[in-house]
Amino acid sequence: MKYPVIKGAGYALIQTPGLLLQQANLEGSSLSHFLADQLRSFDSVVRYPPNQAFIGNLLPEDLSNIPRPWYNNSLPNAKRQGHFGEIFPEDELLGLLDVVDVYGLVFLEAGFKQTVLQKLRSHPALGMLKGITIAQDNSFYYKEIEEMIKTCEALPLTFEGRVIGCVRKANASDSNLAASRVLENLTTKASAVAALQLLLWKSGLKPQDVDYIIESSEEACGDLRQKGGGSFAKSIAETCSCSNATGADTRAFCAAPVHALLQGAALVQSGIFKNVIVVAGGCSAKLGLNAGIHLEHGMPILEDMLGAFAFHISNDDGINPIVRTDLIGRMNVGCSDSPQQVYHSLVSEPLTKGGYKISDIDRYAAELVNPEIIEPTGCGDVAKKNYKMIAALGVLKGEMDRTEIEEQIQRFGVPGFAPNQGHIPSGVPYIGHARDLILQNKVNQVMIIGKGSLFLGKLTRLYDALSLIIQRNPNKNKRVAR
Repeated sequence: MKYPVIKGAGYALIQTPGLLLQQANLEGSSLSHFLADQLRSFDSVVRYPPNQAFIGNLLPEDLSNIPRPWYNNSLPNAKRQGHFGEIFPEDELLGLLDVVDVYGLVFLEAGFKQTVLQKLRSHPALGMLKGITIAQDNSFYYKEIEEMIKTCEALPLTFEGRVIGCVRKANASDSNLAASRVLENLTTKASAVAALQLLLWKSGLKPQDVDYIIESSEEACGDLRQKGGGSFAKSIAETCSCSNATGADTRAFCAAPVHALLQGAALVQSGIFKNVIVVAGGCSAKLGLNAGIHLEHGMPILEDMLGAFAFHISNDDGINPIVRTDLIGRMNVGCSDSPQQVYHSLVSEPLTKGGYKISDIDRYAAELVNPEIIEPTGCGDVAKKNYKMIAALGVLKGEMDRTEIEEQIQRFGVPGFAPNQGHIPSGVPYIGHARDLILQNKVNQVMIIGKGSLFLGKLTRLYDALSLIIQRNPNKNKRVAR
């Protein structure tokens, strides 16, 4: 059987302290002043070890060799450019907001806009965007921006504590098109565009060769009568000059990225499309989600990052890692929510079907949220909890001894390293690393697990989970031998 392959991955991290404070104000938080005092510098964000793992300059497995707290043990020679992606400062995101806005709802102060566009034009990936090379002549004076904020219910945009622009609502009476919602949607779009541009640039894939894009974030773009109609996917394709592509959005809360990977792999394997992109932007509503708790613990505000990713799925080339579409783990509607049954469905069933043991998987990647962000909330190390359940399942199946649990977790468990952005940590931040390790013959197969809280929508009490296996291409060594 010919399986689809993963030909490339692109990741973007964007520090957004101004948007974090904006989110706190929108939620009526009284902590804004205290939050401002605990915000990180861009340099500290770049040197933060989990962020370096996210963009590919550090293996997540190596984080265990760095003493915690990681925010007190920065990497001295870290760079914002990474093997898989890049860390961006907030001014460049604000410039991108203007670039991806096609309805004239983002207003930037003239001096700021000119400066940030010059930065973006020099970027090897973002500089290729048409909206940057041929920018709209719609910059404004500060007094004009100030007037819109006062009289038009516009939301201010700030950089380093200074108002540099604003976002206006798209409809006078539709709350789904209020300025806050416009800003959320444009932030998701802009961060996804950054990730896709990085993927295209690093992989050499031409925009015109992209056939289909699946967007899998947690946002819902629409108006009063079509609240989640979308489409982020097609808007991202348009901005990135993927003129021959179509696409649609997939939503399943945190599990959506793995659903999207499965859909993309199926579209390629069926022959419907050759080059499919799975992409997702960040979620500004999750910024500073646990900031109050971090303040109580005397920590810097770690939830100041937007994450974004993009993956290229294509036909089997005999080299790149394959997606085993015949070994999909799923949590069916009839599956109970007992942890033992969940992991039996997600892990044991697909492995048994393929003739594998739990110990045959070199790495498991599940709920990869950075533990330094989530542990102060009382949730513990979420990723490690998953691996304990997988190891315990191995004991129950008689595939390993109880005394081996910690050793096995250390061997196959990928530590959490992703920002707390819901869908972003859901297994997929490890795909770039998995692809590289497989291509280097250091591992054979990796299981990606996505889990989602469907009950948040108040339509069902169910939650969701899906897994897939990325495996060394069986033809790779044969091609090399020839």
